[in-house]
Amino acid sequence: QVQLVESGGGLVQPGGSLTLSCAASGSIFTFYTMGWFRQAPGKEREFVAVISWPGDSRYYTDSVKGRFTISRDNAKNAVYLQMNSLKPEDTAVYYCAARRGSSLFTRSNDYGYWGQGTQVTVSS
Repeated sequence: QVQLVESGGGLVQPGGSLTLSCAASGSIFTFYTMGWFRQAPGKEREFVAVISWPGDSRYYTDSVKGRFTISRDNAKNAVYLQMNSLKPEDTAVYYCAARRGSSLFTRSNDYGYWGQGTQVTVSS
C-alpha cells in the first residue's frame, strides 16, 4: 500500500517559519520525483515546489522563490518544505505528491500519489 503522510503544518505569524515533512511508504520514493502543492479556500490547487530523483534538481513557483526550500532525505523516504518569511497569502492546505521519473513535474495531473494535506495558516 502506497502512502504519503504530511506533517508540520500549523498557525504562524507573518514573517515566521515552518517546515513541512512528507513521509513516503510502500513502493514509492526511489526513482520518484516529489512535489509540493497547495490549495487555498475557493482556489484551485497550485504548484509550489518540486525536487527530482535523487535530488539534484529543484524548481519553485515564482511567489515562493527565495523563501521556500524543498529537500529530500532518500535514506528516510522523506521530503521537506522549509518555509521562511511566511505571508498571509501562503495560507493553504499543503499537499505532498509523488510521480515516478526524474523530471521536474509541475502540473497536478502529472502526479498519481497524494497525501491528505496539512493546514498552514499565516496570521497575526
